[in-house]
Amino acid sequence: MGLLLIAFLSSSVFAEQRIATIDLNKAFSNYWKKKEAEANLKEEQANMEKVYKGYVEDVKKAKETYQKLLNDANDQAVSPDEREKRKNQAEQKYKDWKDAEDRAVAYNKQASTTLEEKSRRVRERILGEIQEVIKAKAAASGFAMVFDSAAESRNFTPVILFNNKEYDITDQVLDQLNAAAPAASAAPATGNSEDKKKDQKRDSKGK
Repeated sequence: MGLLLIAFLSSSVFAEQRIATIDLNKAFSNYWKKKEAEANLKEEQANMEKVYKGYVEDVKKAKETYQKLLNDANDQAVSPDEREKRKNQAEQKYKDWKDAEDRAVAYNKQASTTLEEKSRRVRERILGEIQEVIKAKAAASGFAMVFDSAAESRNFTPVILFNNKEYDITDQVLDQLNAAAPAASAAPATGNSEDKKKDQKRDSKGK
């Protein structure tokens, strides 16, 4: 009987708590700082690709020069001494070719690592900013918990199986996040005035 009473009381307390939801994927994708960071990373990637193409071109030229010198070293029309000289030149150029290949591979690897690390840091920073806004909104509106309505399980099934979106704060969070957006990157309004009135009514009811 005691266990049943505890279970009942626990479920009653849980039922009294106000729970909100947010589509975190939508909030992340439509935050102006995310779009700006994405554009900056794409520009940096394009610059890195230009540099890498330069390395690839160096490899191509070194290989072509080596092959020409190798062919010249086998020219029977020239003296043995000249063939030996060309052979030595070809061997040096072969080394230059392989060194150029190593530089190209090393640069490409380093560039990929740099971009991945920057992307990770940007993502963590932006998600942190979104989470701070969510916390502030939840505290101001009296929500005990906020669930991510876009979350999926390890089996790629929705974590939240039903959501009537009565207390969905996605648009409110996005409005606050994008309030300080520069004019050039300002995101479109996420909700109309009627939706906001409904949100205000719901918040006043729950307080």
